[in-house]
Amino acid sequence: MSDPAAPPGPSVPPHPAPTRRATLRLAAGWAAGLRAGAAGVVAGAGTAGLAHPALAQAPFPSRPIRLIVGFAPGGTSDVALRVLAETASKQFGQPVVVENKAGAGGSMAPLTVKDARPDGYTVAHMGVPAVRQTLITRRPGFDPIADNTRIIHVGGYLLGVVVRPDAPWRDWNQFVAYARENPGKITYGSTGVTSTGNVAMTRLADLLGIQWTHVPYRGGAESTQALLGGQIDASADSSSWAQMVQEGALRLLVTWGPARSPNFPNVPTLRETGTDFVATSPYGIIGPPGMDPAVVQKLHDGFKAAMYDPQHVSTLERLDMPMLYMNSADYDAFARRQYEEEREMAQRLGLQLQ
Repeated sequence: MSDPAAPPGPSVPPHPAPTRRATLRLAAGWAAGLRAGAAGVVAGAGTAGLAHPALAQAPFPSRPIRLIVGFAPGGTSDVALRVLAETASKQFGQPVVVENKAGAGGSMAPLTVKDARPDGYTVAHMGVPAVRQTLITRRPGFDPIADNTRIIHVGGYLLGVVVRPDAPWRDWNQFVAYARENPGKITYGSTGVTSTGNVAMTRLADLLGIQWTHVPYRGGAESTQALLGGQIDASADSSSWAQMVQEGALRLLVTWGPARSPNFPNVPTLRETGTDFVATSPYGIIGPPGMDPAVVQKLHDGFKAAMYDPQHVSTLERLDMPMLYMNSADYDAFARRQYEEEREMAQRLGLQLQ
């Protein structure tokens, strides 16, 4: 059986229409409530970190890394560092992009990195010629010690003197004898005034009592092309000439390392020709000053693993470039010693400020 019907409730009189004053009071209250709510949102945003965990930053690196090379494409530095960048890309999970900024003995690379953000996304190749540039230039634009962070030391170069295969000099002693009999007539190219090639040839001229004429270029590839084209008689450079020597397109007269090159065992060192002289040119990778040590460590670890990648190792072997690994702290100490040694040498050789 169904429930009995509910008794009717009391009647409710209709609401009277609001007056104009009541309407204004309601509008004012609504506006005040809106302002209070907005303030609460702002206050809540300011204290959101207290109530909720902050969003974590993306782990480094989260975007491509630029590697500045201070020499033109095609030279030894460019070839070796492009392979290192390729192997490092696999370690970082991000592309390492090589950017060439040639000129001023390689110093455009550390000059660029000096003013970059110290976030680890811009690094540079640093060689001895760039250090020398600061010692012979009145306004170098950067301090090789204070204006960068040493990340990792990588290697060095095999250096030597090459001529065309139709040149009249079969060996180094014939080359020196001709230079002694014809002061200033022999022209040689290098990668710049402060390059190890030019500095070594300047020292050798002093040791051997001879004169020759220097012609600077922006990179080893340019110097080699000038030699092949007959614009210069010789090139004093790192082993960008290696393949052409092996193919017979150039003749290697002498190397400047402490021992004979494994790839050119029949070519003597300077010491073996009777001149007690060794020239190498070590290099590393630097970043801007003021970098976070944790980022430096990640860069060091990634580049170190990339250095020992078989692809990079085989490239250095092909170019006769020794692996000279140093961690960040050892590289920093080495760089400081190197700077003092280069300053003493510049004074001893009388290299003039430009």
